[in-house]
Amino acid sequence: MKILVTGGTGYIGSHTVVELQARGFEVIIVDDLSNSSIDVLDNIAKISGKKPLFEKFNLTDSEKTEAFFKLHNDIRAVIHFAAFKAVGESVEIPLMYYRNNLVSLINVLQGMIDNNIRDIVFSSSCTVYGQPDQLPAREDTPVQKAVSPYGNTKQICEEIITDTSITANVRSILLRYFNPIGAHETAFIGELPLGVPNCLMPYITQTAIGKRPFLRVWGSDYETPDGTAVRDYIHVVDLAKAHVIAVERLTGGKGKKNVEVFNLGTGNGFSVLEVIKSFERTSGVKLNYEIKERRPGDIVKVWADTEFANKELGWKAENDLDSMTRSAWKWEQALAKKK
Repeated sequence: MKILVTGGTGYIGSHTVVELQARGFEVIIVDDLSNSSIDVLDNIAKISGKKPLFEKFNLTDSEKTEAFFKLHNDIRAVIHFAAFKAVGESVEIPLMYYRNNLVSLINVLQGMIDNNIRDIVFSSSCTVYGQPDQLPAREDTPVQKAVSPYGNTKQICEEIITDTSITANVRSILLRYFNPIGAHETAFIGELPLGVPNCLMPYITQTAIGKRPFLRVWGSDYETPDGTAVRDYIHVVDLAKAHVIAVERLTGGKGKKNVEVFNLGTGNGFSVLEVIKSFERTSGVKLNYEIKERRPGDIVKVWADTEFANKELGWKAENDLDSMTRSAWKWEQALAKKK
């Protein structure tokens, strides 16, 4: 069974490809390598023993996307990761985010419809909740106005998929995941953003290894126990395994609605300072960090109610925060040894 993974050389995509191949799926990746490296394909092969098929192009190119789907008309399902994902950058360059994230999804859906591909797992985000009035966030928690263009693109993409499923023969699972961190236990793949990291964990590890002079902590005056923002951090491998379960649910005809929504998190909220303390504990490295003003687009706190995903998917996050920070440090050390 062939599965298309868009953005499959990226952070979450690459870990999902490994888990798909472990379950016997054939994987084809489409990625423009705008925020990843071609070396990821070889590293996936080191883990799984098989190098996935790969095509390089941007899915906002409708002609290339159409030609791709015609050539690979034996694709059984799609996992759509390909998107820009930095909250701060989306505030600074909103049109780039709207063009890339929306048009790529529209082209993928059109390719699916034209070639009778029914099933899609969509990489959504807890950002669709905005700042929830009540926590933890449940799948039926009212969606608030997005506080960033990035979050808004995820809201709109969910609406596009939902609207499409009404008139087209498309079934979907929208996975709203919280904050993925960590790396594969082999340290062959992990989070490697190009340029200055926008996410907390790679900024921490790059500071610890000496790539960055200090870590910026954005805001210390939030209404949280220690004043720093609170998130639900989830190990990327736990997250990847949930995508495989979602694909199997769709392709096995086990979905209960044309559009299903699941939260993927641990159900626990940790502050930025708590993540820093965990990293210092597991790595033995004292971090140099500075408190900065709040970053535009960031919410105060959010964590997941995961009961529905736990019961309906039979999935549960297994890794605790220390195992996440420990694996991220192992990955960063492995990168340093390659140089």
